Amino acid sequence: MTETQMSKKEQEQTLIEHVTDLRKAIISSVVFFAVCFIGILVSINQVIPILTSENELVMLGPLDVVRFYTGIAGSLSLGFSAPFIGYQIWKFVRPALSKHESKTAVSFIPWIFISFVAGICFGFFVIFPTVYGFLMNIGTNNFDMMITAKEYFSFMLMTSIPLGFLFEVPLVLMFLTAIGLVTPAKLGEVRKYGYILMAVISALITPPDVISQVIVLGPLIGLYELGVMLSKVMYKRKLRAENEGKAS
Repeated sequence: MTETQMSKKEQEQTLIEHVTDLRKAIISSVVFFAVCFIGILVSINQVIPILTSENELVMLGPLDVVRFYTGIAGSLSLGFSAPFIGYQIWKFVRPALSKHESKTAVSFIPWIFISFVAGICFGFFVIFPTVYGFLMNIGTNNFDMMITAKEYFSFMLMTSIPLGFLFEVPLVLMFLTAIGLVTPAKLGEVRKYGYILMAVISALITPPDVISQVIVLGPLIGLYELGVMLSKVMYKRKLRAENEGKAS
């Protein structure tokens, strides 16, 4: 067998291994998500009172009940599955990472989950009740407000889930700095574009009133600045480690 033929065979074997690893990662993630989904559906009667906060909601049909329950279970399951899915992604890309990058990536996984939960909690306990109460007070001045469970849940997701991902921004910037993809100087140069993006996001996840948008925009800008600060810390730590490595 020639060297070229051996090289092609090795490439084919490597490709098969990658596809097999990807298949295992996808199946494991789906199974974990399904277990969480079933577990939440079983305990849905305990979950609903927490999410509705004793608000009087109505259903317009039997299918709305099914959509409402499955929507809640799916959203919560995705959040609970995020760390496991992140771990599966890390396992899949680990061969392509250096030892330092691999170690850095796995150390960030639990903190990313914590940030995600913190963002959702901030959205659910601060942003959602503030904006929801504000809009309900406006409506009750002139109308009898009747809120369906579908509308209530959709609004809750719109003001909570995005904040879960946005709370991960500082850690993502810190991680990208650790593996050398960004620098604090670069983040400072694009700061104005980051602010514009944050303003657009706050406008998308809040009603079209200035008060609600300012309530959301303030924390988003704070998250970006926190990300820049953490990036500086990580960059200095990285430079110090590189200098120590050269000295040794």
